[in-house]
Amino acid sequence: MILHSETPWPALLILLPLAAAMLSFLFPRSAKFTGVVTAIIIALAVVGFGWHLQSEGVYRHAVGGWGAPLGIDLYGDGLTLLMLAVTALVGLAITLYSLDYFNTEQARWFWPLWLLLWAALNALFLSADIFNLYITLELMGMAAVALVALKGGRDALNGAMRYLLATLLGSLAYLFGVVLLYHGYGTVDIALLAERIDHQPVAWAALGLMGAGLLLKTALFPLHFWLPAAHASAPAPVSALLSALVVKASFYIFLRLWFALFAPLGGEVAWLLGLLGALAILWGSWQALRQTRLKLLVAYSTVAQLGYLFVAFPLAAVAGVVLWHGVIYLLISHALAKAAMFMAAGNLLRFGGHDRIVDLNRSVQQLPLSTAAFALAGVSIMGLPPSGGFIGKWLLLEAALQQGQWALAAVMIVGGLLAAAYIFKVLGYAFTPSTSREESIPIPATMAWAPLLLAFASILLGFLAPALFSLLDIGSPFERGAGS
Repeated sequence: MILHSETPWPALLILLPLAAAMLSFLFPRSAKFTGVVTAIIIALAVVGFGWHLQSEGVYRHAVGGWGAPLGIDLYGDGLTLLMLAVTALVGLAITLYSLDYFNTEQARWFWPLWLLLWAALNALFLSADIFNLYITLELMGMAAVALVALKGGRDALNGAMRYLLATLLGSLAYLFGVVLLYHGYGTVDIALLAERIDHQPVAWAALGLMGAGLLLKTALFPLHFWLPAAHASAPAPVSALLSALVVKASFYIFLRLWFALFAPLGGEVAWLLGLLGALAILWGSWQALRQTRLKLLVAYSTVAQLGYLFVAFPLAAVAGVVLWHGVIYLLISHALAKAAMFMAAGNLLRFGGHDRIVDLNRSVQQLPLSTAAFALAGVSIMGLPPSGGFIGKWLLLEAALQQGQWALAAVMIVGGLLAAAYIFKVLGYAFTPSTSREESIPIPATMAWAPLLLAFASILLGFLAPALFSLLDIGSPFERGAGS
């Protein structure tokens, strides 16, 4: 039976992309084939791991037989499964999109870096101790920086250097927090730390350092300064994985640590996170509306949409587990929609040789699939029914209204209106009739269909809420911190 319970699915999810990265580096001529086969097998392995969780419950495995606190443990629950699944889906789309995107020289470096990043992501989601999270965070960050610089040139190197400095600073802060927790409590295992941590200065210092480092990597306002520059010069598939997966991985770590370790300490901190999230929604949306270049518009939209994830923290004291389910739903729908948007923007840029919004008036005639992908992804970004974005934002808005948090509710409504304004701004120019006969570059079928399928998935997500919420109940990490 292919889904045998003894199959080491987590190990396969880590080792397969790692081995594929090495193979694609050693044999660049077969890198595309290696990438596609790897993406398909990873998707099947995620299905197998999901079947295992459904039948066996929470997964925990001591690597090499050495359990905590001496060894490395792999851990998986419903949240882990959903993060692995969205990574597999977006990763498959990025892999297909990239088959015809890069020239020979760029492809030589893209495939090993991308597969290495994928291995780091899977390892991160399956890690059960704070030091192993640091290692995977560093591997992910270094691979992402190299991918941002892939195009070469002054702008690409400038964006990559900004990102490098930000990711190193964030990692250093996080590592200092790890050192403090190990010195104070004698372990790096999250489960053991949860039993030992208390209201001591060392715990507060670790919360400050690790939180600041992760928020910098997540690009939460005002620590987002590296994100627009990185997106402006990065290739379209790199922008897609950066916005959909890389910043979400940092948020995933923050969420894990918040519920396992820091929720009892974080009453006032929760309101600070909510305030920063609200400012991110307003400032990021306004900056997106002001942009004249499509990729920068989508980049600032990412800054704004990330703010919604943090608005939930001060609301969780009353709203509880259901609210956190909505946050994860919003995270997943944003990952799908934003990857589709960046890929569609990449098609428009490749087709016309630019991404000036006012000059997109030929796109709907020549690139109907890419325009449709952008529009459908925009439905989820705006939070309109029946999309997944609607489910997540509705649960957030409902919690704010029930608690009388009118200011937060107003911010979410204004953010939705601003999102509609910049989405319809792009579509308005795209649907303007044009009679020009400028030269253009044709878009391969894989590049046209990959973003459209992701955009459809972000809409379909709105119909799958009961099933996905039930998955989140497998070893739910939200129970302890729901009432924080």
